[in-house]
Amino acid sequence: MKHSSLAGQIAVITGASRGIGAAIARKLALLGARTVLTARALDQLKQVQDEIVAAGGHAESHCCDLADSAQIEAFARAVLKAHGRCDILVNNAGVGWFQGPLHTMSTEEWERTVAINLRAPFLLLRAFAPSMIAAHRGHIINISSLASKNPVANGAAYAGSKWGLNGMMVSAAEELRQHQVRVSLIAPGSVQTEFGAGLASKKSPLGAIQPEDIADIVALLATQPDQSFISEVLVRPTLKN
Repeated sequence: MKHSSLAGQIAVITGASRGIGAAIARKLALLGARTVLTARALDQLKQVQDEIVAAGGHAESHCCDLADSAQIEAFARAVLKAHGRCDILVNNAGVGWFQGPLHTMSTEEWERTVAINLRAPFLLLRAFAPSMIAAHRGHIINISSLASKNPVANGAAYAGSKWGLNGMMVSAAEELRQHQVRVSLIAPGSVQTEFGAGLASKKSPLGAIQPEDIADIVALLATQPDQSFISEVLVRPTLKN
């Protein structure tokens, strides 16, 4: 059954072709949002779009490599031209390199990690925040990681990019709250997705966070009453490995 608590709102979700992003897109569409999905894999995006439309929701797909600043800017212009605004921005897309210590990581892998995990959320905020400010409403929801809170051996660049995301976005929250634009962080542990293969527990359903768990939290944040907002949510599996 489709609900209407987000009816008419434009929700942009990055990394929406699978995993957490796809779950978030389905959830926000169920709540009535007009979802704008982006990722590099257009075929997979179209599958998610078709699922949403078949369920009675609204979705559109845009191919965009978030490591490419020019593509991000073109994508944002297309969204604003088509819809005139963005009400909800979910910075979900992320990459990680966990194959060894930091000193063995290539410069190319480092730059890609920082570009997608940190620079892309900045560029998207810069593109969409002005329309939110003009409307005196909006929500920017960022999928961080518990890696931003703890040492991560063989994942230093990923952890660093997520620490940076946290610092950038909590500061942006202070800048934007006066305009009634809310900025939130969700920091999950390992989620049962392709990204987390081998990291999330497979021993028990209670030992692995599911993409739908994160989607439910995004929905909670996006439907909060106007007078308050949840700035940060830490998510752990019930059972610890």
